Amino acid sequence: MRKMMMAGAAALVLATGMAPMAMAQTPPAATAAWQDGLFAVRTDAARGKVSARFGAPDATGVVGRYLYQPGISAGIGMDGTGLDRSALGQAQVVAFTVVGNKVFARFENNRYRAEGASDDEQNAVAASFATSIIWSGDVTERHADGSISVDLSGFLERDAVNIVSRLKRAGQGSYKPAPGLSYLEAGETLVFPDNVEFQTVQTYTSDEPAGSIGRVAPDGRSLSLAIRHSFIRLPDDGFTRVPHDPRSGTSAQITVTDFATDLDTPVVSRLARRFRLEKTDPSAARSPVKKPIVFYVDRAAPLAIRQALIEGGMWWAEAFDKAGYINAFRVEVLPEGAHPMDARYNIIAWVHRETRGWSTGTSVNDPRTGEIVRGVVQLGSLRDRQDKMIFEGLLGADKSGTGLADDPDQLAYHRLRHLSAHEIGHALGISHNFAASRYEGRASVMDYPAPWVIARDGELDVSGSYTTGVGAWDQFTVDWLYGDKPGTDPVARRAALAAEAQAKGYRFVSDGDTRPLGSLQPYGAMWDNGSDPVAELANVMEVRRIALSRFGLNNLPDGAPMADLRRVIVPIYLYHRYQTTAVARQIAGLDYGYAVKGDGHERAVSVDAATQRASLEALMGVIAPVQLDIRDDLLDLLSSEQSGNNERQFGIELFEGRVGGVFDPASAASASSEVVFETLLAPERLNQLVEQSRRDAGQLSLTEVLDRLQTELAGSAGLSPRQAELRRVVRSRYASYLATLAEGHALNPTAKATVLDAAKRFGEALKRNRGDRLEVAHATYLGNILTGPVEGWAVLKVAQAVPPGAPI
Repeated sequence: MRKMMMAGAAALVLATGMAPMAMAQTPPAATAAWQDGLFAVRTDAARGKVSARFGAPDATGVVGRYLYQPGISAGIGMDGTGLDRSALGQAQVVAFTVVGNKVFARFENNRYRAEGASDDEQNAVAASFATSIIWSGDVTERHADGSISVDLSGFLERDAVNIVSRLKRAGQGSYKPAPGLSYLEAGETLVFPDNVEFQTVQTYTSDEPAGSIGRVAPDGRSLSLAIRHSFIRLPDDGFTRVPHDPRSGTSAQITVTDFATDLDTPVVSRLARRFRLEKTDPSAARSPVKKPIVFYVDRAAPLAIRQALIEGGMWWAEAFDKAGYINAFRVEVLPEGAHPMDARYNIIAWVHRETRGWSTGTSVNDPRTGEIVRGVVQLGSLRDRQDKMIFEGLLGADKSGTGLADDPDQLAYHRLRHLSAHEIGHALGISHNFAASRYEGRASVMDYPAPWVIARDGELDVSGSYTTGVGAWDQFTVDWLYGDKPGTDPVARRAALAAEAQAKGYRFVSDGDTRPLGSLQPYGAMWDNGSDPVAELANVMEVRRIALSRFGLNNLPDGAPMADLRRVIVPIYLYHRYQTTAVARQIAGLDYGYAVKGDGHERAVSVDAATQRASLEALMGVIAPVQLDIRDDLLDLLSSEQSGNNERQFGIELFEGRVGGVFDPASAASASSEVVFETLLAPERLNQLVEQSRRDAGQLSLTEVLDRLQTELAGSAGLSPRQAELRRVVRSRYASYLATLAEGHALNPTAKATVLDAAKRFGEALKRNRGDRLEVAHATYLGNILTGPVEGWAVLKVAQAVPPGAPI
């Protein structure tokens, strides 16, 4: 489809500016001369060693203090480990201290402070909390000016990014460092006035690696990664710290405990993360900036993708301009020869993994102030292929490459523009806002954008699939975080901006109130669309119906293996999964926010009863047999298998069946019902149903929800034999959920008692069921279990795997 560009194996040393220049080669057997920079460095390529020359000790013995940032230059390529190319470890302030003939590297503890207090108070706080000495080395030379030299190799050979623990947490086995198989890459040492860069190749070994490691490594018993070590000059005191406001839409990662605060001020506070952005004319409402924020696109990204990433990233320039900063933000291609892990560059890295996975936007922060000194974006290279496949599933593979508005290639590139803008937003200090898709105009790139496809007169309109540019919410967050108004108190200005956003009806819902299945925040949903979740679910189901009605050979490119059709159908058959979650969130929904006292938004409000009941009815429609069936001629096309070795990218994306290599429509139907039940029957939701009906007898109650499910699922009257079997599939999933809820400990006593009672009632209704032998046998089987001892319900708890959906 396209030719991937190869990144160079070694970066050239760059001049202090951004223009690259060649570096004179040092003979491998010789020790290089000292290179002056942030601190002086001398490499010994023959022995694989590197020396650092630090300044004369101060009164406390400190010879150098720097912001230290480890990261990964060459990773594993496996989703779920976090060990990807360009991934970052934790940034720390490291102090090198001389004691006798030893140099100790200590990570400072900046979380606990006594700011502005006396030396005695500050010393008391410092003595109350631990620091971390993480390495020591011998002084190798003392110089006439008082400076000292130390062999820094041991510091660089540490497990600086916690590889051993990350592999273990990811279930990949127990690994240990192998120093004899690790070395310093002397040619990757870069020395500049404000940063020094080192690179090591570090190997980790295991006698019993997980089998999955062997898919990405030539020998799973030995993993070798390239680790980047960046030492960065600590920022000066000119940065203006910004206290975090929970309404601001910014991500607060700097938590401070200040023991010197007054009694009427909280001891614990948070600082917003942001770049230092200064106007050349601070008194002007609009002004050019002293130093713009520049993000650089990885040269490893293919040309067409590179252009899409630049275009999407540049959307932020408008927001900064509206905040009063002229030419403050831009996106460019990384200069040729520059290393993507060089701390001088904000990077948009193009990352390859075995399977599709999440993209990220992170930053290197000064832990003392929240100043962002470097932004790092990681974009998974398989995301665009998933989007293209979805559009080919909706529209047909013959549309690809046409260049028209419904070309899946063009739609996938537009999704990449959103992805670039989204992850750069995180690197700028901005949080997710999963409520933004409910605003008119989809007001933020910081939501997860599902393609908004509209069903019109039996056709699919993709013209509005994605928006272009950042939205109103994004402009608010940039103004709040970076803007200023000369002559105005900055704290009052930000409070007024937050109040103005609330007055406009903007809601902010972040990860903690969205990702849990049991979240009760009705605006917190990912990959959804529209101001009315129920109305949009109806549209989504119609889009799904149209796409499935014509799904077949035309959804594969010519010459593609027929087995691929089994993968393409998954996101189309489950096209409703995320809008279903948005609808289920309305049930027992409680609209609460991140308010502050006095802003008028302190009280949480329940979703009205009519909306909750309409949502319940919409979900019943999703699990109706007519929505789960697949026509026979399509089923005949879905049972082709792939010969040869299994491919991980293919295998994990399929419906898991129980009929060998043949496509199993029952498992597909079971997965479709799973995406309803996992949210609707989350314990938190059932508990809240009890509470809301206690407070308001007219509200939707837990008994009403369970009775409605019984009415929907107990019988099969009026269904054809093929539909009746699909009803039994969904019925089985419901019984499994009842059994799991009854045995668990997450329900409150009333909710648990109600579930137990509903299960017994459901079982009695099933035993009264009539129909053919299959229906009677199934209903009697489940009925006998549910009306029997709870201890026997364990047989019903059969898990149903749902193929991966996110990220899309």
